[in-house]
Amino acid sequence: MSFTTGPSRWRDVWLATTARGTTICGEFLATTALALALQARGADGLAVSGLLLAATLPLVALAPLTGRLADRVDSRVLLVTVGAAQSLICLVLAHTEHPVAVVALVGVLACGLAVTQPCLAALLPAMVREEDLPRASAIQQTAVSVGALGGPVLAGLLVGQFGARLPLLLNAACYLALVVAGLLIRTRRGGRRGVVPGGAAAAAPAWRLRRDPLLLTMVVTTAAVITAVGGINVVEVFFIRETLDGSATMYGLVGAAWMAGLLPGSWLAARLSRRLTDDGALLGGVLLALGGCALMVALAATVPAAALLIPLWLLGGAANGSDNVFANVLTARRVPEASRARAYAVKGAVVQGGSMVGYLVGGVLLAVVPPRPLIAGLGLAGLLVVGAFVPFVARAARRNRTVGHPVPRTDPAGTRIAAVSATPARPGEPAQVTGDTVGAWSSTSRAPGSGTSSS
Repeated sequence: MSFTTGPSRWRDVWLATTARGTTICGEFLATTALALALQARGADGLAVSGLLLAATLPLVALAPLTGRLADRVDSRVLLVTVGAAQSLICLVLAHTEHPVAVVALVGVLACGLAVTQPCLAALLPAMVREEDLPRASAIQQTAVSVGALGGPVLAGLLVGQFGARLPLLLNAACYLALVVAGLLIRTRRGGRRGVVPGGAAAAAPAWRLRRDPLLLTMVVTTAAVITAVGGINVVEVFFIRETLDGSATMYGLVGAAWMAGLLPGSWLAARLSRRLTDDGALLGGVLLALGGCALMVALAATVPAAALLIPLWLLGGAANGSDNVFANVLTARRVPEASRARAYAVKGAVVQGGSMVGYLVGGVLLAVVPPRPLIAGLGLAGLLVVGAFVPFVARAARRNRTVGHPVPRTDPAGTRIAAVSATPARPGEPAQVTGDTVGAWSSTSRAPGSGTSSS
């Protein structure tokens, strides 16, 4: 695990997060516009789920390739070339009307996202010191939230006035932000740099998700909850537009409310994660946040009007923002720098795979179950999954804490020299021996998960 050894590069953090927020705005703008266009043309739930699947499948199928690509190819080259290609694809998409061609182009667009997501995610820890990572993650989440706030609202307004073409043209312009950021960001990784500003390049360790029980538990739990509640993304447009008789603008406002909630949630999680030096506690935070998301989805089934979804979505977004920050900090702490893009890609692929199953299930069930009871069922399923994973999360956290039980050491003559504590090493790091010692042993004491200063 490596972070920058010099001062944190906040200029690069702001450039990267601004670019990410701008592209997120474009992505939500395009996705919301296309979903509204399909619904207006009389498309059913399967058509909407097909669109969402096309936007998700490349993130899952290409993860093994794109993660390694982001670790091995210069980040500047990737951001500039992929950003330019995505902008061109959006221009073509804006002038395409056939549903099959639209879905195919959305899939191609997602291939670029499969590269830029792990690239930007892995760049962030390389820009800052470890103690500054929670703040940097909160800034990134803020940029994402602001971008996502504008996307659905703009789509709702523009589609109603001008149709779907203008939002797609604006999305093409948004992707150019990646090109600009790629040229201006000084922090670079991949290629021959291997790494971290101020640090020596090192050979990539053999990192595997399955070798880290704590991260594995986090990824599996998150994927399971998303699988349970993911269908809400398909059902929501029909619930708001048909069951609650909401307008296209209201649909955009409801979607923006979830993103608005990300802001306070991410900053609260940033403050908490600076204090949580124990990685097991961060895992507990992830589970609690996931439970909050599922609870808000379940309560959504009880509202009589679309406007009442806004406060629920604000709370759900806050839980979502907390989950994102906890998960990002936990991943950056435990994965070696040289494998970090691959770690984010693998984690994202598993989670997106859960989303794909949720989209498919939501589309199929919507054909036979009305939106309101279906949303209630999805929320309750999410809560049941969270409850089922409580013992697994508790076991993983307990195991992470108890690996470092004190053990006696002796010198070659058999003399007992100290009772030291073997601090559990994170994946990719050598085990550390800590505690009060005598002789040539150093006198230090570090708790498991140390290295992150508390505020």
